[in-house]
Amino acid sequence: MIAKHPGIIVTLTDNDGNAFIMIGRCCQAPRGSSISEDKIAAFTVEAMAGDYAHMLQTAMQRFDRR
Repeated sequence: MIAKHPGIIVTLTDNDGNAFIMIGRCCQAPRGSSISEDKIAAFTVEAMAGDYAHMLQTAMQRFDRR
């Protein structure tokens, strides 16, 4: 799967499976890059629109991960 925002790396492990921590990391990682705050907010809305698996899928579609 090719990330929508390659080069922005987000750690999705080592957080006890807490979805809110993962979403927070995904929102912090692109700050300072060319990704707008609107796109970050849109990610948050999309990630929270479903269950835990949907949130992970949304994060993996957008960012590179460790």
